[in-house]
Amino acid sequence: MSPTANTTYTAFTGWVDPPADIRPPLRENLTCSVAVLGGGLAGLATALRLAEYGLDVVLLEAEFCGHGSGSRNAGQLASAPGGDIQLLNLLYRKRMPAILRLTENAAGHVEDLIDRLGIDCDYEAVGNVFAAVSRGQLRRTRRITKILRRAGAHVEQGSARELGIPHGFLGGMREIRGGIMNPGKLLRGLRRAVLASTVRVFEQSRVVDIVRGADGVTIETREGLVRAQRVVLATNAYAGEWDITPKRLSSPMWVTEVETEPIAPERLAALGWSSRSGLITQHNIMENYRLTARNTIVFGVRRIERASDYPLPERTPDPAVVADLAAGFARRFPTLADVAIDRAWGGWIGITSTWLPVASSLGADVYYSLACNGHGLAQATYIGSLIADRIATGATPEDLRAIWVDEPGFGRAVPAIMGRTGLRAAWAVDRFNDMINGSKRNARKGFAAAPRGSMTRA
Repeated sequence: MSPTANTTYTAFTGWVDPPADIRPPLRENLTCSVAVLGGGLAGLATALRLAEYGLDVVLLEAEFCGHGSGSRNAGQLASAPGGDIQLLNLLYRKRMPAILRLTENAAGHVEDLIDRLGIDCDYEAVGNVFAAVSRGQLRRTRRITKILRRAGAHVEQGSARELGIPHGFLGGMREIRGGIMNPGKLLRGLRRAVLASTVRVFEQSRVVDIVRGADGVTIETREGLVRAQRVVLATNAYAGEWDITPKRLSSPMWVTEVETEPIAPERLAALGWSSRSGLITQHNIMENYRLTARNTIVFGVRRIERASDYPLPERTPDPAVVADLAAGFARRFPTLADVAIDRAWGGWIGITSTWLPVASSLGADVYYSLACNGHGLAQATYIGSLIADRIATGATPEDLRAIWVDEPGFGRAVPAIMGRTGLRAAWAVDRFNDMINGSKRNARKGFAAAPRGSMTRA
C-alpha cells in the first residue's frame, strides 16, 4: 500500500485543533492608538508588546489568531538567516554581524517569551542542523560555517556521528541556539496571552480597505471601521491583497508539511538521531525533518508552489507533492520506508528578493512586518516586538536597524529561481543530483563489499 493512501489533508494545520472560543467579528466603529492587522506570530507579538506599553490597541484577524503559516510550519526555531546565506554574505558582507545578532537574538526572544508566558509548546533547545546528503552539500555547509563564524554566529561543524543526526546524512553545521517545538501550541499560547491583555481582539474580521488620511488611518472590515493613529501590517504573504501595500513587496509561496504515523521508539532509536536536532538539507529547495514529542517525524518543503495572484486561495496540499515528499522521506530514512504518512497541511509564506525580512513604514503611520523567508517562527515574533518598541518609544532598536529601511525599494523582482519555471527547474536539479549522488554511494558501497582483488560490484 502507498504510504500516502490514508493521509488526511487539512486546510488548517496538523499541530493543533482550531480554538473553541473564536472571537466575534468587528460590528461597530472604533478608534484606537494602534491597529494591528493579522493575528499570526508578528501580529500577536506586536499587539502584546504595545499593550505592555499601555497603548490602546485593536487587533483584526480575518479568520482566527494562529490560523496562518505561523502554526503550519515544521516548528524549527532557527537562529540563522533564511534564504541563501552565501548570497546574503555577497550582498551584505559588512552588515552580516548585525544580521546575525538579529537572528540569534530572535531565537532567544522566543525562548524568553515561552518562559515568561508559561507556554507549553513541547520546546526542546536542541538546535538545528544544516544537514548534508552529498559531498557537495557537505562542502557547502563548511563554507556557510566560515561565513557565519566570521559574523559572530554560534555554530559548529561535524560529522553525522559528532552532531548526533541520522546515519543517512554525512554531517553538516549546527546552529547551537534554537530548537524544535509545536508551533500550533506556541500560537495558542500567544493568543491566550493577548486575549488576557488590554488588546481588543476581533477575529473573523477580514480587512477590505485601508485608507491613510490627515488625521490617521481608516481600516474597513465587512461590518465595521477602525480609525487608528497608526497601523501595523503583520499579514505576511497576504499583505498584497490591499492597494496600500507597495507592489511586489514579496512573493507568496505555498509550502507543504506532512507528519508520519507514530513510530516505535526502538525504530527511532536505531536512526542514530541522538541530538534530536531539526534537519535542513542543502538542496536548492530545502527539505526539513524533525522528531516530535508524539514519536512521529514531521517533514516538508522540497517542492514550493508560487501563487498566481491575489487574493490567496484557501487550499489543501497537492497529493502529488505529498507523494513526492514521501518518496524523499523513504530515500533519507530507508529503514522507515514502510511508515505511513498520517496527515498533510500547508500554508502561504512570503519570500523577498533580498532574502531579508521586510521591516519598514510608509510615513509615520503605516508600518510593515512581513516575509521572513521561512524563518518566521523566530524572526516574525521578534521583529513584531521591535516594531512595537519603535512605535512606543520613537527610537529604532539596534537589532531592527539591521533590516530597517526608511524608504523601502519594493520594486525589485524576486530572483528568477522563485518563479514558477525556476521552481520546477530547481526541483528537477535537486532530484537529478540526488540520483547521481545515490549512484555514487551505491558504487562506493559495492566496491567496498567486493572481495580483495575483485572489481565486481556487490
